[in-house]
Order: sequence, then structure tokens, then C-alpha cells
Amino acid sequence: MRKVGIHNFPDIDRVVYGKPAAEALNDEAVRLNANRVFLLVSRTLNTKTDEIETIRRALGNKHVATFDGIAQHTTRKQAAEVARQAKEAQADLVVAVGGGSAVDLAKIVIMAMEHDIFDEAGFDPFVMGPGVPFSPFRAPTVRQIAVPSTLNGGEYNAGALVTDERTKLKQIFFHPQMSPVAVILDPDLSLHTPTNLWMGSGTRAMDHGIEALCSPAGTPLADEVVLAGIRLLREGMLRTLQQPNDMEARRQSQQGSWLAAFGLQARVPMGASHGIGHVLGGTFDVPHYYCTPVIMPSLLRYNKAFTEDAQKRLAAALGSPEMEAGDAFAGFVKALGLPTRLADVGVGEDKFEKISKIAINHRFVQANPRPFKSESDIIDLLRMAA
Repeated sequence: MRKVGIHNFPDIDRVVYGKPAAEALNDEAVRLNANRVFLLVSRTLNTKTDEIETIRRALGNKHVATFDGIAQHTTRKQAAEVARQAKEAQADLVVAVGGGSAVDLAKIVIMAMEHDIFDEAGFDPFVMGPGVPFSPFRAPTVRQIAVPSTLNGGEYNAGALVTDERTKLKQIFFHPQMSPVAVILDPDLSLHTPTNLWMGSGTRAMDHGIEALCSPAGTPLADEVVLAGIRLLREGMLRTLQQPNDMEARRQSQQGSWLAAFGLQARVPMGASHGIGHVLGGTFDVPHYYCTPVIMPSLLRYNKAFTEDAQKRLAAALGSPEMEAGDAFAGFVKALGLPTRLADVGVGEDKFEKISKIAINHRFVQANPRPFKSESDIIDLLRMAA
């Protein structure tokens, strides 16, 4: 049967690798004619290492301010406050240095700056409703650069997840130019990342690849690239687990994350692992890097009849072609020392009904390759993962 589709390319100028982050960032600021750089950075990197100070020194008088109090789950309230600070600093470039929370915050901050959003309610007109592909933002005047210290891979797409603390719901905001204008990969930064965060964020990067591979809207180019990314991630993460100072393994892991996120770059819709993960994080405060390990093995089993060919290719990429993909992924997660069940992250059956009521309306849950016909179907999946 002939497959019909469209492959999209992202609004990212470049990925820079092989240079120290400070040197690469200053080069990018010069390229972009940026003279007032606002840094959004990991507090650990800022207060317990010299990495951020090295970046500030490289930028010189182009650096205007640093913010390091980033919440684990990006909130409207914090985005509005940081946007106010960046606007007052007359920033012409925002740079995120750290994990996925820093990158998401930078994405939504540049949009809050564009629209003078300085309180939680200011985001209300821009929430993506059912069937709406983009948030109705103007293109941002100020762009951002991402310098990731984890493997999440969210820096390669234009969506931001932002929690509305008034409702405890995590919402998606999207505009093509919310993507970083550049991504800078420096494995030296990752030496300061806790092992559980490095490994957990790597499974999140794999999640991007797996859901793109299994999506009915996937493309031939995305399929091949994400499979290569999953292979690189598996090898690099296991090597890093054994030898934390193996910089080649860390570089390989970063490049695996880049490739595994290719489906995100092509705007291939994610599935229920992402959708349910957003509920677990936004409403129940589960760390985002633990959501994939506890949901994905059961979701692969749930989706198997609808994604058999993709799952065979996935099992091979995970180094276990003789196994079912769900079992192969579960074994990989266990080898990394990550939680493997919902109970391990404090989510019991008493929460399943609320999760299902929220998740059933999530656009990624609705894009899952095996449809969920009702909330009870979601509860069945959650029981599999309990």
C-alpha cells in the first residue's frame, strides 16, 4: 500500500558540536548580531561549577543578566516573571543552559516577551485547542539558543510544555519559531548532570524516537534517523553508566538524542507515552525523566498489534531482535537503574481515574496508533504499568 505524507523541516539554523560551549555561544551571538544576552541556566551549573561563569566571561559585555531559579516543570507564573526581567534587560537573545526545563522556559519566555505577557492569565488566548496546530502567536522578535546538559531532546522542536498552576494542567504552546535558532552540544557540561537524570532524560529522548517510529504519520526519513538515534543512545548510555568520564560515550549519547528527536523536528505527532507523561508530570509532579521508564514498556505491549513492523525494528535497535520491543525496552530501563512501574514513582490505582479523565482529551493520547475508545481503556493501560 502506498503511504502518503508530508515531511516538515524545523526552523533551526544549526547544531554546533565539537567546540566548548562558551566559545560556540559567543560565536553564535556574534553571528546573530546579539549584544544583550539573557542567560537562563541550571542553578547547579551556576552555583556549584564554573561553567556559567566561563560562558559569561566569553560573552563579555554582551551578557546582561542571568536567571537560575528554574522550576522542574515550567509554569506560567515563572515564564511571565522571567519574561518581565528579560524585557527590562532589553535582551535581544535568550540562552538556555541546562535541562529540558530550562529549554522549555526559554521557548515560552520569548513568546511572553513578544506579547508583553507578565502574568498567568496572559497566556490564556494562546492555548492550543482541539484541532488547532499552532498557538496564535506572532513570530518572536527575540530568538533563543539551547545548550543542553541532559539528553531529553526537547531542544530540537518548537513546542513548550507549560503548567497552569491554577488548574494543575500541563499545556502545549507551539509556534515554529519557538525552536532554538541554534543548539550547542558540549559533552563537558554533562559531567555535572546526576546519573539518574542523565539516564532518565535519555529514555525521554528515546521516547521521542519510538513514538515517531510507531506513528501512522511518520515519514521514511524520520523513521531511519530515529532508529539510528535509538541505537546511538543505547550504546552511549550503557557505556556512560559503566564509565561516567568516557567523553566519547557522552558525545555519542548527545548525538543519539539529536537523531532520536528527528520526528519531533518533522512535527510527527507523539503518542500516549507523551500525553500520559504530561499528566503525570503536570498534575502529579512525577519528574519528567521518570515518565517514559514507567509507561513505555506497557504502551508498546498495548500498541503491538497496530505497530508490529515498527516494534520489530525497535527491538533490533535496542540490541534485542529476538525479544518483544516492550520487554527489550523494560530490560534496558532496568539495566539503567531507573523506576519501572507507576508505583515506583508514587502513582497508585487511586489516581488512575483522574489521570484517564485528563489524558483522554490530550492531543497526543488521541494520536496514539491504537485508539483509546474510552477512559476505561486508559485505565487498563495504567493497570498494566502499575
